[in-house]
Amino acid sequence: MNVDLDVYSRSNLQPLITALGKNVFVLHAGRDKRTYSAHLELARNTKNADATIRRFCTLIEALAKAPRDLWNRAKVRDFNIGVQAGMDPHSYEIELEEGTVKAASEIHARIVFTVYAPETERKRT
Repeated sequence: MNVDLDVYSRSNLQPLITALGKNVFVLHAGRDKRTYSAHLELARNTKNADATIRRFCTLIEALAKAPRDLWNRAKVRDFNIGVQAGMDPHSYEIELEEGTVKAASEIHARIVFTVYAPETERKRT
């Protein structure tokens, strides 16, 4: 489906979002009790999850000191690959290159998979 960047921190993440600028689309940013979160997508399409994660890593690597420090202090930094399950095909592979996994690790991010249940048709009444 897509790759979201999910960041959770005790600090306001708006300076990080601002630094990423027009490169990202903000799905949600806000505060829940003492935790701030930002859920971002790339503003431009990429061909696959591998390319999306690499692009995000490039953006994070290019951050100035203050927003990069905010990134480094975050409690959670996840590249969340969303997969919509279905009955067909029987299986589906998502390949991540070794360099992509290394790039994510170097910026202290995790790669997470969220698998959504198959959508079912609603009965007509």
